[in-house]
Amino acid sequence: IMPWKPKSICSYPGCNELTHDRYCRKHKREVNKERNEMNSKIYNNRWRKASKAYLKDNPLCVHCKKEDRLTPATEVDHIIPHGGDMKRFWDKSNWQSLCKKCHSKKTALEDGGFGNTPKSFRG
Repeated sequence: IMPWKPKSICSYPGCNELTHDRYCRKHKREVNKERNEMNSKIYNNRWRKASKAYLKDNPLCVHCKKEDRLTPATEVDHIIPHGGDMKRFWDKSNWQSLCKKCHSKKTALEDGGFGNTPKSFRG
């Protein structure tokens, strides 16, 4: 049985709707649409080529490596989330190779997925 979680106010600016998620139903759709539009513009063919080359040069998951596990990396992660900042997006010193599991876990912690409270990053 899942533990009961109290409702909280939607994180969308100016919205006072109570929800079990980060955003109410209306704003969840809106935020996802905005995010998908932004992602389709920046995660393009140029990114796919660059990340593929990066993974070729950095083939192991850095998080797993710290735990003495050798896991093939499948995704290039932005260490500090770029938030649409293209300078940070293309800064290779802000990239790291991660396996799918580690990348999903890190992303969920950062953006509030899986019921987590979003972490704020400086950079």
